Amino acid sequence: MSNPLISDWQSIHQLPPFEEIKIEHYPPAFERGFIEQLNEIEAIVSNPEPATFANTIETLEASGQILIKVVPVFSILASAHTNDELIELQSDLIPRYTAHNTAIYSRKDLFDRVKAVYESNEVLNGEQRQLLSETHKRMVRSGAALDKEQTARILDLDRQLSRLQTQYGQNVLKDTNQYELRISSEKDLDGLPQSIRDNAAREAEERGHSGFLFTISRSSFTPFMQFSSRRDLREQMWRAYTQCANNDNEYDNKSIARQIVQLRAKRAKLLGYESHAAYVLDNCMASTPSKVNQLLDRLWEPAKEKVRAEVDALQQQIQDEGGNFAIEPWDWWYYTEKVRQKEFNFDSELLKPYFELGNVRDGAFSVANKLFGLQFERVDQVQTYHEDVEAYEVKEADGALVGLFFTDYFMRPSKQGGAWMNAVRSQRQFGGVEYPVVFNTCNFPKGSPTLLGTDEVRTLFHEFGHALHGLLSHVTYGSLSGTSVKRDFVELPSQIMEHWAVEPAVLRSFARHHITGEIIPDELIDKILESSTFNQGFATTEYLAASYLDMKWHEVTTSDEIPVEEFESSAMKGIDLIEKIAPRYRSTYFQHIFSGGYSAGYYSYIWAEVLDADAYEEFRDKGIFDEDTAKSFRMNILESGGTEEPMTLYKRFKGREPDVAPLMKSRGLS
Repeated sequence: MSNPLISDWQSIHQLPPFEEIKIEHYPPAFERGFIEQLNEIEAIVSNPEPATFANTIETLEASGQILIKVVPVFSILASAHTNDELIELQSDLIPRYTAHNTAIYSRKDLFDRVKAVYESNEVLNGEQRQLLSETHKRMVRSGAALDKEQTARILDLDRQLSRLQTQYGQNVLKDTNQYELRISSEKDLDGLPQSIRDNAAREAEERGHSGFLFTISRSSFTPFMQFSSRRDLREQMWRAYTQCANNDNEYDNKSIARQIVQLRAKRAKLLGYESHAAYVLDNCMASTPSKVNQLLDRLWEPAKEKVRAEVDALQQQIQDEGGNFAIEPWDWWYYTEKVRQKEFNFDSELLKPYFELGNVRDGAFSVANKLFGLQFERVDQVQTYHEDVEAYEVKEADGALVGLFFTDYFMRPSKQGGAWMNAVRSQRQFGGVEYPVVFNTCNFPKGSPTLLGTDEVRTLFHEFGHALHGLLSHVTYGSLSGTSVKRDFVELPSQIMEHWAVEPAVLRSFARHHITGEIIPDELIDKILESSTFNQGFATTEYLAASYLDMKWHEVTTSDEIPVEEFESSAMKGIDLIEKIAPRYRSTYFQHIFSGGYSAGYYSYIWAEVLDADAYEEFRDKGIFDEDTAKSFRMNILESGGTEEPMTLYKRFKGREPDVAPLMKSRGLS
């Protein structure tokens, strides 16, 4: 029987036949992919000819084509539309896939050939040199330069880590889905705007309940915390959110987080690094833990000063209303919204009618058109994995095809929380020209219509920036394509797009009232801009606290058993985090660092914000749609992928290294 995963995809644009793929197709597809690539590696190492870039590096690059097809499809469904069977399969296949890759890149005989090319005088172009350097570095970091016994230990550690990291993410999803705040009485909805009530009613109906339902998904949690006047329910929601996967049940992540940290520390020591943080950062722009901590420290004191002033303002608001209690963490969002309304005469709910999802999406498309000449044309004759997924052909101004762009915007129980970009196919020229197929996945509450808040508008533009990085890639080798860059550089294209989301000229182009068609009034635009640094003490503090927590975990050098809650508490006391604020993510649901590839790397968002704030100054100075500036950004940042070192690319665009001053100004920390 044919397997649709590994057969030739005959659909338009050679897209995966999602409707034909079944659970039972994945194991044999992975098995065949493993066997085929191992045979290809054997052919490389048994080649009697001297090692060259072509017969070693390029041949390695071309290997594993079945896995290159199958793994992205599996990963997309496992994160965006999963089920119990897929979760169980993920627990088996992803650790095996990780072990397969580690086994290849830790092979001594393969490394001998790669090292021979690395040390040769073969004439190569710039991208070839970068691919060679990255391949050599990857093998060293996989343990290929170690002795046989040490390499075997690295393989075993990677197998254990892959299993635990997968389980960690699954536990967060299951525990998130398990919690429901179900409301039947109207009085328990006091303070909540109609749009939030409507979303909660739809969520209840989709889950087979009557009344209203709220979850600890951020898209449900945050609006409730902002507007619910029921302080007892806000506390209940806050405790559920901050105790996610920390309830001493089958989904508890304390032991898993501790084991992950210990195994990473052991792995780093075997590879010759002081800590996992040192290991990770050796392959990032930041390069060392001390440089990361220097950046965090530079921002921490101004953020604490600003957040203390915010605490005083919130406490005053409580007292002005006759409240006789000290502010607690579950009060922050609610009273922040009240102070915002008082200080700026601004109710953020007034904005939502102007931010209908389709209009916001088209606004992002329009920005890409004005900057880069891109056109987005809806395509209906393609298979997708869910009815909410939409597809677009992306074309240059002259009609030439750039790639395919898919959106999957709505929250559902089968989807992990958060927002992300991934690709089912990356751009490349080597081995046959491939154009990219890119996905943006978000978790917006589905409505009729779907109306977004300003944070959700920024999220859509942010993920669209990642998509542009993948779509506009113009490189030879797939492993250097698009977002395959240093981790603390990958957020630059996404975060810079957030600036256009709130530019007055851009807002006037897409922010129209969903009923009347009225363009957003200048008065509301002014309110958005005036309040842009409002609550930035809180936002910066909770983010930096999570970044410090990440670094503390991954600077651990001991293999002793670590009590997770005590460790976290000590880390937060060490930076003098005020009790009114919790880190944005706590240890048991910090998926970025324990299951999402950002270990010792959560700082990268603020590192990239230094870059994006500084880079956007170039557009502000010359015009936000200046043709030459846009062309330079596209060529030097978006098209180049990982073909050169990030600082080289940035300096080529900006003419110098980045300055932190624009970031301090944008966050109101100057």
